[in-house]
Amino acid sequence: MSSKRQQEEGDNTENRKRRKKREEIAELCSLVDDEEVKSRVKEAWSHRAQYSHGNLELDCHPFPHCIIQNFISSETFTENLQRELLDLNFHEKSNDLYKFKQSDDLRKRTEPHISGLRAALFGRFRSWLGDVLDVDLEPTVDISCAKYQYTDVLLCHDDELEGRRIAFILYLVPPWQSSDGGTLDLYTTDGDFQPQSIVKSLVPSWNTLVFFEVSPVSFHQVAEVLSEDKCRLSLSGWFHGPSLERPPRHIEPPIPRSPHLPRDETLLLEWVNPMYMDISYQEQIQEEFEDSSEIQLKNFLKEEKFVEVSEALRLAEIQWTRRGPPNKRFYEVASLDTLPPCVTECWELLCSEAFFLLLSNFTGLRLHYLCPNDEDDENEEVEKEKQEDPRDGEATGSSDSPSVNKKSQEKVPSTPQCIGDVRRWSHGDYTLLHDGEAARAEYALDLILPFGCSDWQSEFGGFTSYVANEEDEELLTVYPEDNSLALVYRDKETLKFVKHINHRCSPQPAGNSPRRAFYDFSFVYYE
Repeated sequence: MSSKRQQEEGDNTENRKRRKKREEIAELCSLVDDEEVKSRVKEAWSHRAQYSHGNLELDCHPFPHCIIQNFISSETFTENLQRELLDLNFHEKSNDLYKFKQSDDLRKRTEPHISGLRAALFGRFRSWLGDVLDVDLEPTVDISCAKYQYTDVLLCHDDELEGRRIAFILYLVPPWQSSDGGTLDLYTTDGDFQPQSIVKSLVPSWNTLVFFEVSPVSFHQVAEVLSEDKCRLSLSGWFHGPSLERPPRHIEPPIPRSPHLPRDETLLLEWVNPMYMDISYQEQIQEEFEDSSEIQLKNFLKEEKFVEVSEALRLAEIQWTRRGPPNKRFYEVASLDTLPPCVTECWELLCSEAFFLLLSNFTGLRLHYLCPNDEDDENEEVEKEKQEDPRDGEATGSSDSPSVNKKSQEKVPSTPQCIGDVRRWSHGDYTLLHDGEAARAEYALDLILPFGCSDWQSEFGGFTSYVANEEDEELLTVYPEDNSLALVYRDKETLKFVKHINHRCSPQPAGNSPRRAFYDFSFVYYE
């Protein structure tokens, strides 16, 4: 009796395994089998024209993309597929470009509906797509599942990577409106193949497939999800094939640098907290900075000056200009000629000769000719040894010694310079890591002085992250803090970005509440 029960249980287990591994066939919409529709789509695609038929819509503005509603013909299959996907393990992914949850690669998953859809996509549908584009698409399987929830986002990018030819997304979402966020936003591009502005936003809908050609102009983003209770579930990936020819990447012209302004110590005494003017305290700061290459100096400006500038930034009629392109940055900068007097004075403080010298004292960097460096110390030691050498009765350390004069003629110190902005940060703003920044990376001292962020929280974003080039390792995070001067020295292998500011920073609906924003002076100094 016991033996028979065990045998029956064993058979049931085996049957369950078989059922679990049995691939369900994914029947796709009838449009995929319609030869006339395929011919029309192929013709429209080749001529970059519009075409629509039933649940299919092809549009080539701003770049070729196609939408197929009710892509999977069976509603039961689609619901079971959604269940299997939600049972997967998801991993939080977050960097400068995105924040969302992603599954493992679905290439080898054995769940019946996942494997069934994978077979349909990279079998029959890949064949249909190859005919439409007149391209030999490879059988490479490249597919995963993503969950976007409140404040998740994927910022502006073009998807270009060797071998990717067509990108696709299949949405498995609840009823969705544009106010929920999470739209697929498509960008126009300029003559340099750089993204300009969003001209089309595709709202996710249940069982809808979107695909588009990966090209030098296929810039798009997944807009931040604004709904606090809906999950934007999707399957996405790429069909691989011969890449389109890419023009040389656009190289932005370098930002002009300026030497210091001729302002003396009077400006420091007027603006800077007296504790930071104490020489012994400056030595302590330098010692700490040399150990860690970064420091934050709290209450840096005199309180009355800080309050004056904060109020002026918030209330004055300053002209703000959006800085892009959005695949590199998205924030506002002030036009310097529209700054009120106190903000201009603060700007001049950070550009002044006296401030360059103060930074030298804080950091040990040679940002002023009066700042001693290691070579000066070595030269002094050499001269001292010469003067003490008993073999030479003459004053070998005299100022007209040929060797000294020769050395001083050869050494032409570079002129310290800086660049700077007054920036405004609010919901949706960010900066991204990009190839141009990595190619031009050099030794530099970053300065950030924030205003108007007393109630700012780290979960809003807007913090500056320093990372090692071509690595995920985060080296340092600088959070915006009122009147806290952040100094960070970076080398050629260190890059930085400002994390996307998300919807959590928005004030709760309460009449006409102004948008929450903070400001900062951002400078970079070069020895």
